[in-house]
Amino acid sequence: MRIKSSQSSGERLSQTKSMVLQDPDLPPKPISRHRRNQSQHNIGGAAESLVVLKGEYLNKAKISDGGKKLRKNWASTWVVLETDKLLFYKESKQEALTNLKPGCSPDGVDLCGVVVEWTTERSSRKNVVQITTSSGSEFLLQADNYPTICKWHDAIKSTADNLVSSFLFLFKSSKLTYSMSDSADKIGVKNRLKKFISRRPSMKTLQEKGIIKDRVFGCHLLALCEREGTTVPKFVRQCVEAVEKRGLEADGIYRVSGNLATIQKLRFLVDQEEEFNLDDSQWEDIHVVTGALKMFFRELPEPLFPFPLFELFVEAISEYTKVQVIKKLVLQLPKPNQDTMRVLFRHLQKILTCSRKNLMSTQGISIVFGPTLMWPELDCGNMAVNMVYQNQIVEFILIESPEIFGLEKK
Repeated sequence: MRIKSSQSSGERLSQTKSMVLQDPDLPPKPISRHRRNQSQHNIGGAAESLVVLKGEYLNKAKISDGGKKLRKNWASTWVVLETDKLLFYKESKQEALTNLKPGCSPDGVDLCGVVVEWTTERSSRKNVVQITTSSGSEFLLQADNYPTICKWHDAIKSTADNLVSSFLFLFKSSKLTYSMSDSADKIGVKNRLKKFISRRPSMKTLQEKGIIKDRVFGCHLLALCEREGTTVPKFVRQCVEAVEKRGLEADGIYRVSGNLATIQKLRFLVDQEEEFNLDDSQWEDIHVVTGALKMFFRELPEPLFPFPLFELFVEAISEYTKVQVIKKLVLQLPKPNQDTMRVLFRHLQKILTCSRKNLMSTQGISIVFGPTLMWPELDCGNMAVNMVYQNQIVEFILIESPEIFGLEKK
């Protein structure tokens, strides 16, 4: 058979169908080469005749199994296309059936939902077809002869499309079998849900009744201070007082992590506005208290150093007169931010006075509190560079806090 190099899709299809291995006992079917007959034949996937290829040797490689990548190993494989699956034999089917060992069976691929496409990226070989299954497995099929692999590409793709069309047809048909009682039940459920939703109390009502309480963790600093009628959150003051009472000399204070489950328990009590005493035995580990305080600052919707001033603080750290510039920026902060910052840095100054026992330096504290107290609104820059600036800014303010906040030098 002579095949032109510049074939139209219609000509290629008519010729590749002649390459299908037919049963020798059956008389050959006449092949229509009329374009109109071909176009009519392809209308409606469900009406299209199923394509079955009896078998042929192709090069096969499995490159992924359920999404897990595999090493690509090409092997000559006897491939058989059935009505709903692709079978792979190590030898021809006739030989395989003759020499088949008990319990052995060919590898198969269910063609329902597969994607069949040409690929030049997955292999340096020419004429490669990639088959991707619905489970995430990927196969490559290749033949040196282009018409041969083209025949298999078209046949496998046609079979997969037919299976999808059949599934959709059955799905749509099953939807039509719903009875009127089913529809009535659905309408009744919808109506009951609408009534329930319309009768449920509003958020404001639930808050007024105390069923839903405003949170402390994750609440905006300005809103929390306004609600509590103060400029420094109550929980921040409680933690600072507890640490200064019994944790100033604790080894690695603020650097050592506390038990996360206990921290979350404390957080729950704070959010529910339950009564608690940080001197209670269940909060005996001071690292739980410091961990909760750090979590409070990390979960602020807007950090203690507000978003609009982040870049200004970064620029200020490079200024020659950085003390005056940073002091000016601090004075521009909202009152709750400014007062909370003053309380926190005064507290951290006290931590440094016991540095010989708690082994915490200005650099160690800045590494902990740099990314805790300030971060950019959009993470579009270099995270490592931002972290360096965060640490430098906090360390500088910590060193110069007596000047910046007007604190007494220790």
